[in-house]
Amino acid sequence: MRLPSFFAPKAVPSLLRLVFSKLRLDGWQILVGAIALFIAAPVLVVLTGLFTPAVAVWQHLAATVLPRYLLNSLGLMLGVGVGVVAMGVATAWFVTLCQFPGRRWLEWALLLPLAAPAYILAFTYTEFLEYYGPVQTGLRALFGWGGAGEYWFPSIRSLGGAIALLTLTLYPYVYLLVRVAFLEQSTRTLEASRTLGCSPWQSFYRVALPLARPAIAAGTALALMETLSDFGTVQYFSVDTFTTGIYRTWFGMGERIAATQLAALLLLFVLALILLEQWFRRHGRYYQTGQRVVPCRYVLSGWRRWGALATCLIPITLGFLLPATLLLLMGLRHLDQLSDERLWGYARNSLVLAGLTAVLAGAIALLLAYGLRLRPYRSMQFSVRLAAMGYAIPGSVIAVGILVPLGTFDNALDAWMRATFGISTGLLLSGTLVALVFAYLVRFLAVAFNAVESSLARIKPSLDDAARSLGHSPAATLRRVHLPILRSGLLTALMLVFVDVIKELPATLIVRPFNFDTLAVRAYQLASDERLAEAAMPALLVVLVGMIPVALLSHQLQRQ
Repeated sequence: MRLPSFFAPKAVPSLLRLVFSKLRLDGWQILVGAIALFIAAPVLVVLTGLFTPAVAVWQHLAATVLPRYLLNSLGLMLGVGVGVVAMGVATAWFVTLCQFPGRRWLEWALLLPLAAPAYILAFTYTEFLEYYGPVQTGLRALFGWGGAGEYWFPSIRSLGGAIALLTLTLYPYVYLLVRVAFLEQSTRTLEASRTLGCSPWQSFYRVALPLARPAIAAGTALALMETLSDFGTVQYFSVDTFTTGIYRTWFGMGERIAATQLAALLLLFVLALILLEQWFRRHGRYYQTGQRVVPCRYVLSGWRRWGALATCLIPITLGFLLPATLLLLMGLRHLDQLSDERLWGYARNSLVLAGLTAVLAGAIALLLAYGLRLRPYRSMQFSVRLAAMGYAIPGSVIAVGILVPLGTFDNALDAWMRATFGISTGLLLSGTLVALVFAYLVRFLAVAFNAVESSLARIKPSLDDAARSLGHSPAATLRRVHLPILRSGLLTALMLVFVDVIKELPATLIVRPFNFDTLAVRAYQLASDERLAEAAMPALLVVLVGMIPVALLSHQLQRQ
């Protein structure tokens, strides 16, 4: 039987060109789509785990630990949500629209807790507040108490302790976004409320706060997603959540399928948060009329000025100054660690991983952002958002999504090589640096993409048109026109990814190769072994590196 003419071999390229033209596909769309699918693959793998039967294991989990995972995770989210909203909104209002002593330096100092991961605060405050710590020792000496049975002191290693420490490290997400929202609000609106007889408190509650609701929702959603992804704090405080359950089910019970399904359940929590935040912002529209001007600040006097100062100093002191001082004091007692080659080996591992991931993330983010600029179609927007959703996914979930397919591939290849050539290949990809860097890319690509996209959006399209009229291709235009202009935005993206990788703990713990530790992992291991004083030096190095992007953010904040 003779095939129709359009199935002839010579007609295939023409047919493909016709299909691509109808679908509006070209090289940039194919490249961006392929990258997006590759980056999103671990998340999709986790979602498919929902359809894998594991009845016996799930019955055991449901009868023993699953209710505790659920209640602790919900309690943690509720407590942190309330805490970051109260702390972030109050501090943003005071430093933006009130005048009191120290306001200028508090604007940037309120971002300092971002430099200290919550698990490092957990180690530090445990050393400070436990029975053998200076606080309880001083109380016993002051009041003559003989032992723990003669007095009550709240335990830091509890759900309440985890909520407090996560709130102290995550409130800057709400503070940063809400402060920008307050700055962008028209001063005329607040002045009109004053002329109608509203007090400063009434202007805040009835005018400024409703207008800032989208920013509050966005900042709270970011903080809650970070809360769900936290591993070091809850594990150290023995608070069982989904992240600790995933780790324990995979490595303690050896149940890969059950761990995947726990990860999928946690992923559904995260997706629900994303949808809730988007719905919250779509539910209303908040427009401002008139140009933004310098806000007319309320001059606080008497006890109000000192109350505002105390409100802003408390999170800075508890979230950064006190733990940094304690770490420094503990580190000074173990200066001999600076001559330990292993410490610098951990630092080298951290720097190599962070540097490699930052460069790769910057390059991929640049391709995605430029492809979206060239082809702003819905398919491109969907692909880019698909690739950038990893930041909302906990590191433990991403680790599971990476190890499952890579482990399956390694085992299949090893079985085939054994059967065919009698050679064992072992683990080629899973448990290697390749898998670890891939996990970092999935987790932090969105950070680089957002920074690059915002910088690229500030370049006028007329520059692209001028370059194309001179005969430059899109790639040449990117290289010769955009890259020099994008230098600061690209460097910011690289720096943010670099520091996020330095602080990352759950994905590193699960995916890292054997006998390959980073500063974050080493600090966690020493603290878990109750060697808190020895954990101070690697923890202090993590905090010092984390101050770099905070300084950049503070500089940008001062310019607004």
